[in-house]
Amino acid sequence: MFAPLRERNYRLWAAADLVSVSGTWMQVLALNWLILSATGSATAMGAVVMLQSLPVLLLGSWGGALADRLPARPLLIAFQSLRALLALALLLPGGNWAVYAVALASGVIGSFEGPVLGRFGSALVPRSALSSALALGSVLSSAGRIGGMALGGVLIGVTGPSVLFVINAVSYLAVILALLAMRLGDMRPLAVAAPSDGGVIAGFRYLLRQPVILVVLALSFVLGSLGRNYQVSMAAMVSGPLGGSSGSYGLLSTVFAVGAVAGGLLLAGTGRSTLRVLAGTGFLISALQLCSGLAPSVLGFAALILPIAAGAVVFDTVVSTRIQLDTREEMRGRVLATVGIVSSLSGIVGAPAIGWLCDTVGARGALVTAGAVTTVAAVAGGVALIRLKGRALDWSILLGRPTEQPA
Repeated sequence: MFAPLRERNYRLWAAADLVSVSGTWMQVLALNWLILSATGSATAMGAVVMLQSLPVLLLGSWGGALADRLPARPLLIAFQSLRALLALALLLPGGNWAVYAVALASGVIGSFEGPVLGRFGSALVPRSALSSALALGSVLSSAGRIGGMALGGVLIGVTGPSVLFVINAVSYLAVILALLAMRLGDMRPLAVAAPSDGGVIAGFRYLLRQPVILVVLALSFVLGSLGRNYQVSMAAMVSGPLGGSSGSYGLLSTVFAVGAVAGGLLLAGTGRSTLRVLAGTGFLISALQLCSGLAPSVLGFAALILPIAAGAVVFDTVVSTRIQLDTREEMRGRVLATVGIVSSLSGIVGAPAIGWLCDTVGARGALVTAGAVTTVAAVAGGVALIRLKGRALDWSILLGRPTEQPA
């Protein structure tokens, strides 16, 4: 489970990431409070989320091409410095327009930063420890989210949102210092794209020749859009058929966070990020989602939310691991950029779709309907993966011995 922590560079990165993620979620809390207190509009909050997501759809492919050609560490230092400045920019007068401008700029940075982070992370540990490293990273992200939101909730009532912006700006310094302290000689060298093969079109051509990766991305989109928007469905279930209170919603949110941490620890301990695990986990969380629509009480719903959250983390981490292990290193940034685009699309499409289902057929009907669709998709995806891999020679992929996909 803790094999990646034997690497000094990974320890530095993990500690800095925990600090930075905590600061990020403190800023998210402060921004939400600032927008709601100024406008009283949930639509305004949605606009901020949209401004952060749209640049990934438009610029993500170019970010992937950049990641495949340039060294990661200098780029990450520059990106973290820009993010610190954006956090401080929220202190300047400008009203809501300043918030929207920072959200848009943050989305642009994220378009380029995401693929670079993916390539850089895989260079910090041996290939055999990549799955555990990604799973531990998920655990740290969940812990940082819980800690940041909890501490931010206390501070915002005492100091107001401005202090939280400053704390987030300072948290990026932890990442910059960690990057500067890393030993370059200990990093695993990754192949870079040649100038003639480093463009966006070359990345798309490569991806279209990887049917297994395309199936994985399709599964990620369907399950991410219809099976992962529990912020919407949990609220609808609590306020509707379960007859719960705000405390009930808080309980479910806590259970979901605990499940996410448990899922990351489970995968880090086993290290089994195979396609069989991917398809099996996708089917399990989809079937549980269908059952959650039939839960008779808040506690019964919470009992199903726990394994769903754990399974969602396992599923997402296995997707990231297979993407990195089953693609050529010089193409990895562009493929990871596609993963980011798929993730943004699933959020943009999924949240309104689940909300519409809740309004149309009720919260229970929405969970049952979406769960049925994702269950069928998981079964179809699993069958497609088996057929693509064959029944003899390439069964080694499903059993956990990764091989490179041919160009």
